[in-house]
Amino acid sequence: MSRTLTSDARKKDTREKIELGGLIVKAGLRYEKRALLLGALIDLARRIKGDDGERSRLTGLGVEDFGNDDQ
Repeated sequence: MSRTLTSDARKKDTREKIELGGLIVKAGLRYEKRALLLGALIDLARRIKGDDGERSRLTGLGVEDFGNDDQ
């Protein structure tokens, strides 16, 4: 039973990582260096911490782009 839970947790973790990688591709950043991507994400995390306006602005951009999936 414990082995099944571990396997299920690993599958869930793998799926989440695949989805997050898909966001990098969707953003047009597939061919950027990993160090640049990590730096950008670290900078983003710092900038949105406590800044609800920036968080809302960026969320709006993402929602808009997801809405354009049909095109």
